[in-house]
Amino acid sequence: MGSIPTGPTLIDPASAVTGRVNFRAMEFRTADLSSREAAVLDAVDAQWTVDRVVELVAVPSLGGTAAESEAQHLVAGWLDELGTDVDRWEIDLAEAATAPDAPGQEVDRSEAWGAVGTLPGVDGGQPALVLCGHSDVVPAGDRALWPGDPFTPRVDGGAVHGRGTCDMKGGLVAALAAVQAIRTAGVRLARPLAVHSVLGEEDGGLGAWATLRRGHRGDVCVIPEPTAGAVMTAHAGALTFRLTLTGLAAHAANRHLGVSAIELFEHVHAALRALEADRQPADRSRFGDHPYPYGISIGRLRAGDWGSTVPDRLVADGRFGVRLGEPVETARAAFEGCVAAACAAHPWLADHPAQVEWVGGVYASSQMPAGSSLLPAVQQAVIDAGGALPPERALTAGTDLRFYTAAGIPALHHGPGDLRLAHGVGEKVPVEDLLLSARSLALLALRTCGVA
Repeated sequence: MGSIPTGPTLIDPASAVTGRVNFRAMEFRTADLSSREAAVLDAVDAQWTVDRVVELVAVPSLGGTAAESEAQHLVAGWLDELGTDVDRWEIDLAEAATAPDAPGQEVDRSEAWGAVGTLPGVDGGQPALVLCGHSDVVPAGDRALWPGDPFTPRVDGGAVHGRGTCDMKGGLVAALAAVQAIRTAGVRLARPLAVHSVLGEEDGGLGAWATLRRGHRGDVCVIPEPTAGAVMTAHAGALTFRLTLTGLAAHAANRHLGVSAIELFEHVHAALRALEADRQPADRSRFGDHPYPYGISIGRLRAGDWGSTVPDRLVADGRFGVRLGEPVETARAAFEGCVAAACAAHPWLADHPAQVEWVGGVYASSQMPAGSSLLPAVQQAVIDAGGALPPERALTAGTDLRFYTAAGIPALHHGPGDLRLAHGVGEKVPVEDLLLSARSLALLALRTCGVA
């Protein structure tokens, strides 16, 4: 059995206003750890970690805003302070708009930056381990529903609160904290360790695509997305669609003379709900018994232009889940076939079929090759860092993992927080999760890169 903490990580209730952490150092049973591993675990700095999560969350790095690049520059500066060799470059957006394999974007950008920090190894060569995290976030929604400003982070109740704490600035900072602990402990690695800080993950994966395209590689990769204690070795895909339905306008007093595009959508939507049910796996255990591993969701509806007119046009934007191992083209064909069949069975839509467009990011499904040693290595590192054995699971959301596996780099997710809190009101990440993640990533780095 690995090292086990004797007590919990504490946040002093009186410190919630200032955000300072009252951390009681964990004691580890070191029988199964080398002296250097124990030293690195002890060097994980709770205050350093929380302070940087707070600082990074305070940058409202929404996709397509200037703050998205600001966050990348902030992380690049930290990587420089940590003594890594930093590659910071401006991503060629013209190339990203035209390259055949580009992942697509759902926001407009005037600039985008990549940032990679590599902690050298005495033996040189390709990094043995890559830690990848994204610094962009999604909008906060109705801010009145939040207990406070989502971009004014606060430490309270043993957690850091604010937009992006869970997805996934907490995980990105945990990777940095692992590097910080290795440096503080004075451990020199045999082979390099790399941190990839990327943007654009939320709208397609521009940053990870550009980072790999620039030539940054590694033997294996861990992406510390929030996994609620599990190790995610696979993820479903996701495609963004746009449906346009055309009806017939009429005065609302004579609505029987018109054809409501909203009612037409109800017919098509019912068919999509049936398709969603048919596409779910019989055994959902790998997805943690999630009811819709391959979900179909309508995220935005626009219809009509006057309250007393039968609406003659509706545009629906949504998300379509791609099954594990299913090619994107096959998934698109299934969706398009469902819409076409629904239209053919409707008297109006048979002559005025709905139009399907594929817009925005393209998230193919992905899974780590079976038998990779990365899974047991991560599981053992978590145990030795003081956590419970993380079960293997698959994620229902599309992520940057697909770029690394497509490049031949075994990759998985294990990170702080719970994905169910991502993109929602009241997002937060427990400090205890942050520190466990930092410790397990540090141990994994020592064992994967080797100690000189």
